[in-house]
Amino acid sequence: MKNNLEDKKINSVPLRADIEEKFKWNISDIYNSDDEWEKDFKWVQDNLHKYKNYEGKLSNIETTLFECLNFDTEIGIKLERLYLYAMLSRDSDLSISIYQSFDDRIKNLYSQVLTHSAFIKPEIIKINKQKLFSFITTNDEFKFFRHFFDEIFRTEEHTLSDKEEAILAAATEITSIPYDAFSMFTNSDLSFGNVTDENGDEVEISHGRFYAALYSSDKNYRERVYKSYYKPFKEYSKTFSVLLNGNLKASVFNAKIRNYKSARESSLSSNNISISIYDNLIKSVSENLSPMHRWASLKKRILKLDELHPYDAYVSITSIKENKKYDYEESLKIVYDSLKILGDEYLESLKKAFNNRWIDVHETKSKKSGAYSSGTTFGVHPYVLLNWKNLLNDVFTLSHEMGHNIHSYFTGKNQPYIYANYSIFLAEVASTFNESLLLDHLISISSSKDEKLFLLERYLNNATATFYRQTMFAEFEKIIYEKIESGEFLTSDNLRLLYKSLFQKYWGPEMIVDEEEEFTWARIPHFYYNFYVYQYATGFAASEALVQKIKNGKSSDIQAYLNFLKAGSSNYPLNILSDAGVDMNSSEPIIAVANKMNLVLDEFEKLI
Repeated sequence: MKNNLEDKKINSVPLRADIEEKFKWNISDIYNSDDEWEKDFKWVQDNLHKYKNYEGKLSNIETTLFECLNFDTEIGIKLERLYLYAMLSRDSDLSISIYQSFDDRIKNLYSQVLTHSAFIKPEIIKINKQKLFSFITTNDEFKFFRHFFDEIFRTEEHTLSDKEEAILAAATEITSIPYDAFSMFTNSDLSFGNVTDENGDEVEISHGRFYAALYSSDKNYRERVYKSYYKPFKEYSKTFSVLLNGNLKASVFNAKIRNYKSARESSLSSNNISISIYDNLIKSVSENLSPMHRWASLKKRILKLDELHPYDAYVSITSIKENKKYDYEESLKIVYDSLKILGDEYLESLKKAFNNRWIDVHETKSKKSGAYSSGTTFGVHPYVLLNWKNLLNDVFTLSHEMGHNIHSYFTGKNQPYIYANYSIFLAEVASTFNESLLLDHLISISSSKDEKLFLLERYLNNATATFYRQTMFAEFEKIIYEKIESGEFLTSDNLRLLYKSLFQKYWGPEMIVDEEEEFTWARIPHFYYNFYVYQYATGFAASEALVQKIKNGKSSDIQAYLNFLKAGSSNYPLNILSDAGVDMNSSEPIIAVANKMNLVLDEFEKLI
């Protein structure tokens, strides 16, 4: 007979050493060793003084200006490579102190580079525009700089003196402290406890296991995990409120110094996006909440719940596949097949990522939670972090992150360094585009009514999480910044009440807002990203419009989309989207999402 210890064996999060190499990213594509990293780090340190060779001399357009820009590019390429290696090494295991040191050192070096190069933009602004643009127009090798200079002169009134720019650059290490502390606290220091799972086994709660539990059909298990996970966020809510206030104040400070009317204007201006687009998103979604409320009511009725709680928001209301596990390697083929419409160039790049360890797959002890694609690092392919739990949600996450990944890869291959990073406003278009094609593919190969129901439900959950929820976050962020800018300090109680009111507004009267949900503001890293989340919603709307164009089967539309993926920041983001066939100045793409959700609900109710 087994003893009690054997019966109660805890299913612990595995160590990184326990995972096969093929499931871990190969960072030797960046540097073969820490020693190589150190050599490049030293090279940047040793060459920083060369910026002095150009300071005060950029008015000499034909020689000094472009020599300076080429030198700055050389520094930038190495700096990004150093940062990527440090970030991936750190995120693989947050408990390894040497990579915490690497991360701290590279941020310090980045701050030094910004300080040494702070004179470049102010000096360019002082150059005679007619003379500058005449020069690049008549010299073919410099023509690609036109948009680069247009962008600099666009922000002329918000560019400070050389000394002021240097001071702000030096301050970046300080202003990043709130987010760094938040990230370390939530990913390494917090403990979420153990709970009993559906099978009676004791399970250690982690970020990944929390999300997985929300899909469990066992309501009591969902509730146990939910309450256990939120316990430290409640316990340390005052600490989290101080960190969030610090982050908001840093953004407000930078906006004021640069003569912007608000932190929101400052953030959106970096992508040449008007505040009206942000406000239109919130207004249009707020006027079209009926699909969300309808979905909440339908969930409650079909799940036969007396009350609908936040931990019921993601569980399937259909019986089919709720326990199906999705093997990672099987999922690679599913994602690949879903994207065949995009043609050989896209598919070959996808295979390259799958077969060459660009992806870190499984959750391990002290690994960074969640998922991301590393973005464009010029001269190096991008990487993807996952925390695979064998759920259908993981398949969609894989598709989502590969949308980012190939977008970054195409941009890096097709643009010079100065345009190789696409705008944040465009960042979520390719990712949600992939998810939409994946869903269509899975529906097309579904073999039964139940399976189709399950997939239609997936769309409803996706629209809820990516479109409506992110707009709710955007409205929350807008309000908290406005309060900070009016001189308020946001206490934990203030933040709880505000978040609760918005959560109730978006989900409607059927939803019971548990006390735990009021602390969600404390755990969302995107609230430290300074007006990022609204772009999930605008990206979702834009991607839906693009998918419909692609499905028409015109080769020109497919090529236009591939050109979008290759454009980087070579034009303003709204122009790049317009070239691909979507007008985001209009509210039509936003309202269209609400209309599509209603149509999917109609179809769902017919089949249920």
